[in-house]
Amino acid sequence: MNQNAAQLLLQQRNLSFAKKGIGRGLLSGACWGLDGVLMGMVLGLAPFTNNMSLFAAPLVGACIHDGFAAIWLFIHNVINGKWRDYARTLRTRPGKMIILAAILGGPVGMCSNVLGIYFAGASYTAAITSAYPALGVILGAIFLKEKIPLRVWGGIILAVTGSFIVGMVPPDGSSYPKFYLGIALAVVAAIGWALEGVLSTYGMDLVDSDIASGIREATSFFVCIFALLPLTGGAAHQILTDSFTTPSGWYIAIIALIGATSFLSWYRAMNMTGVGRAMGLNVTFALWSVFFGWLLNNLKITPNLIIGVAIISFGTILTIGNPKDLLNLKVR
Repeated sequence: MNQNAAQLLLQQRNLSFAKKGIGRGLLSGACWGLDGVLMGMVLGLAPFTNNMSLFAAPLVGACIHDGFAAIWLFIHNVINGKWRDYARTLRTRPGKMIILAAILGGPVGMCSNVLGIYFAGASYTAAITSAYPALGVILGAIFLKEKIPLRVWGGIILAVTGSFIVGMVPPDGSSYPKFYLGIALAVVAAIGWALEGVLSTYGMDLVDSDIASGIREATSFFVCIFALLPLTGGAAHQILTDSFTTPSGWYIAIIALIGATSFLSWYRAMNMTGVGRAMGLNVTFALWSVFFGWLLNNLKITPNLIIGVAIISFGTILTIGNPKDLLNLKVR
């Protein structure tokens, strides 16, 4: 009887842990959707409206965002007594793999994401980038020789179809004259995040998730400020300097706290409720982006946006796992 009672108690605790993980997963998606919408709004303010260079303004925005996200994550890790783990992790092979993955996920993925937001709007960019798990499955099959079941192929086809539906028609009266450039950059962001996921499989099991998040954001910032911004000439330096003489730079610092919360919640959700279920909850950021865009930025919700987002979301969930399994929390 005592043994049965102990097993029942353990099951209840595991169930409670998984339910909290679902909350974390939803929080990660909501925060990332809000992060993108707010970034899109700030990039419409001075000095990011400077037309000195086509790519300088959004790249500076991405650089400031990831720099402050790295600072917030470092403060979090200091508070939790983990700051010494940075140097220890960077000396290991898994730590080096996380840096390589971070270059693909940060400077490639995040910068392309912010460029997509700048040229096509947050909600349309989020719809395209939310298909990154489907791309990750394809890349996993190529590089990791993983077999793709029929259900997953169906999900991939749906995700790609939904992306075409979202990207083929810009909103009426669009204020984004380079809309299709933004959509193309959103695709690059999705590929970068998918590659990051494939490479991270080599390192994440052996590295504390909070430290991995901090290393990712710091890597993104340093590569962006020392490698990407100089490519734009003096325009990026001017915008970067001016951004902190106006409220815009400080707005991004606050937005970065929301982004850092999304990263922490995402990694915690994977630990608490499993990778598949956590990813299925995280990609709801496309839906959250539409909601927050409508609520905060007068987003005009078009039929192709809603239909495309719904198809992408369902297709992505199919690539991650059986939808019934994602909802079933029963501990056997």
